[in-house]
Amino acid sequence: EDESEEEPKLKYERLSNGVTEILQKDAASCMTVHEKFLALGTHYGKVYLLDVQGNITQKFDVSPVKINQISLDESGEHMGVCSEDGKVQVFGLYSAEEFHETFDCPIKIVAVHPHFVRSHFKQFVTGGKKLLLYERGWMNRWKPSVLHEGEGNIRNVKWRGHLIAWANNMGVKILDMISKQRITNVPRDDISLRPDMYPCSLCWKDNLTLIIGWGNSVKICSVKERHASEMRDLPNRYVEIVFQFDTEFYISGLAPICDHLVILSYVKEISEKTEVECCARPRLDIVQPLPESCEEISSDALTVRGFQENECRDYHLEYSEGESLFYIISPRDVVVAKERDQDDHIDWLLEKKKYEEALMAAEISQKTIKKHKILDIGLAYINHLVEKGEYDLAARKCQKILGKNTELWEFEVYKFKEIGQLKAISPYLPRRDPVLKPLIYEMVLHEFLESDYEGFATLIKEWPGDLYNNTIIVQAVVDHLKKDPQNRTLLRTLAELYTYDQRYGRALEIYLTLRHKDVFQLIHKHNLFSSIRDKIVLLMDFDSEKAVDMLLDNEDKISIDRVVEELENRPELQHVYLHKLFKRDHHKGQRYHEKQISLYAEYDRPNLLPFLRDSTHCPLEKALEICQQRNFVEETVYLLSRMGNSRSALKMIMEELQDVDKAIEFAKEQDDGELWEDLILYSIDKPPFITGLLNNIGTHVDPILLIHRIKEGMEIPNLRDSLVKILQDYNLQILLREGCKKILVADSLSLLKKMHRTQMKGVLVDEENICESCLSPILPSDASKSFSVVVFHCRHMFHRECLPVSNTVSSVQFCNICSAKRRGPGSALLEMKK
Repeated sequence: EDESEEEPKLKYERLSNGVTEILQKDAASCMTVHEKFLALGTHYGKVYLLDVQGNITQKFDVSPVKINQISLDESGEHMGVCSEDGKVQVFGLYSAEEFHETFDCPIKIVAVHPHFVRSHFKQFVTGGKKLLLYERGWMNRWKPSVLHEGEGNIRNVKWRGHLIAWANNMGVKILDMISKQRITNVPRDDISLRPDMYPCSLCWKDNLTLIIGWGNSVKICSVKERHASEMRDLPNRYVEIVFQFDTEFYISGLAPICDHLVILSYVKEISEKTEVECCARPRLDIVQPLPESCEEISSDALTVRGFQENECRDYHLEYSEGESLFYIISPRDVVVAKERDQDDHIDWLLEKKKYEEALMAAEISQKTIKKHKILDIGLAYINHLVEKGEYDLAARKCQKILGKNTELWEFEVYKFKEIGQLKAISPYLPRRDPVLKPLIYEMVLHEFLESDYEGFATLIKEWPGDLYNNTIIVQAVVDHLKKDPQNRTLLRTLAELYTYDQRYGRALEIYLTLRHKDVFQLIHKHNLFSSIRDKIVLLMDFDSEKAVDMLLDNEDKISIDRVVEELENRPELQHVYLHKLFKRDHHKGQRYHEKQISLYAEYDRPNLLPFLRDSTHCPLEKALEICQQRNFVEETVYLLSRMGNSRSALKMIMEELQDVDKAIEFAKEQDDGELWEDLILYSIDKPPFITGLLNNIGTHVDPILLIHRIKEGMEIPNLRDSLVKILQDYNLQILLREGCKKILVADSLSLLKKMHRTQMKGVLVDEENICESCLSPILPSDASKSFSVVVFHCRHMFHRECLPVSNTVSSVQFCNICSAKRRGPGSALLEMKK
């Protein structure tokens, strides 16, 4: 058995049916292949036409001796036959056209023109001791002409287009039928080999490429046009050998396959038993030609009947160009080689147990494969993985291979159950489209419940609840909890099952017992606020921040009063709730502000003072009492100042806190002269306090008042620096005043100029304006009459006669309206007369 992992390129089968019958009594000598049929010649002079399956369709008795060559034109309508007794026949298979000739020597080859069916191409060649060309001329007579002679028997001939290639004992020649000139002579390499025992193989790859195989040498020749400048007396075509290489064995036949070359080789080997050279199985190789060598693509040894008795000349290789079929002919056997298709490729992969690649190949070529089904390959792959113990991979492949086939899914699940691997397939079971029977899912869940609580919990979380009977699974979990009542995994899973079953109350109890993070999500999702009215303390103990946020966001469902009542025995939690409520809205929980004073004092003093400042509903007397009892100085100071007792507050700062900076800051905030006086009196005998006052009092109280009261001889720290600072502050004040004065004067002058410019402008007086005194139009309706109008800078207008007579000596008149409103005097701007 071939252990190589390299896939063969060709597949082989014997040509049977009629061929089997023929070769039981006779031996094959030659064969020609047409795309429609085969023509087989035998050693007993018979020619059989066969279909591609090997069935006999027609039989010709040509000669009593061996048939040497059969030739067909491209149409398959005319055939040429030659035999060992010198007979040559060319006749139509479907017409009465026929040529007979008997020569005095064996005729080894015959070749009809590829287009023999056409009237002007009625030509064929024969080869014995000389190469003859027969052409049909006038009166349908055949005229022979000698193309070549004198170099031994003609061994092979191939006609393609206008070129004829033939081989004799000396080498290979090519004749151009258009110019009737021989364009090349390719001598054979190994002249030691008998040409009759190791004949030359010829094959046209295309109209201009000839492949020559002789002995163990291969040459690939290209026919090219000669440039006009090189013509002279030379043929207009020449041949160039483009590839040349030697093979390991003797060549019996050649054929092209794409850019590669198929070589049929005759092999001899030394017998291990007798140590004598004997015939081995022939080989069919596919090679890639290189300029001076070749690369082997594949190599197959063929087991043909009677290979031990065959010689190199007994094998022939023929091929069908259109279908890439290769026929290996030996006296007792005809083997057909075909290019492997995708079905063959998949067969090989399955044989090598490469199921993954086989499945991929089938998916890619699912439209072209005929022998295999993707599903069958996939099932074989799953079975192979199970046999190897790769259960997880086998289960994962089920998703892709089984698809939506519920019957196959259920079959595979039971198979995995039999081998104890239900856990392996559980993650890949379909959950929708398709859905299997509930029993399948329950069976998997029971398997996990017996051995893996965590895995069971994962499946319950991942699987939709409608896949299985929820009641059955709940009961199974309850039964297990009887054995292990504190198992948190089972409790959590039971809560999830209750949730799916819409028994939210039971689920909530379990979540709260477990202090599970999903409890708040459960309450929100299913609106369970009515169920938590008596469980507020539990929720707060679990996560006070989340619980308070939830309660405050849902005041309409659980009132503030209910929450405070529930937390009555847990004042620390009550404080947390009320504090957050106060932060959200200072007024919502105003009835609890008095209670909050004690709660802040007990549990959260840092927030007591901000609360006292922000609350407008807090009873100050109660707050002062609590703060004095607990000796909260800062809070007491604030409350005293808020209640109007600033002197007591200041006294407390100075006596209790002894903080001059704070006392000064307090006095600044109150801005009360009596407080400053109290502060000075308290500080007059305390040098540190005097220093603080000197540094900060300058902008509020005249420092001279403080300096005069300092006793002579009292040593005051940093007095010089304090006095310097007072002087600097005073100078700064003077500079600021002078700067402000300059800005004020400049601004006043600028505004005065602007007012003057404005008042100097004209004022429009038209029919729409009225006299502010008589309220009649300012301009008379009759323009011919004389009139007199006075317009003030304030834009009020009067008839001259409507203005009151001024009592003052000055002739300056003022607007009565503006003067009455005390908006400042407005002198007359314009007087109009006509």
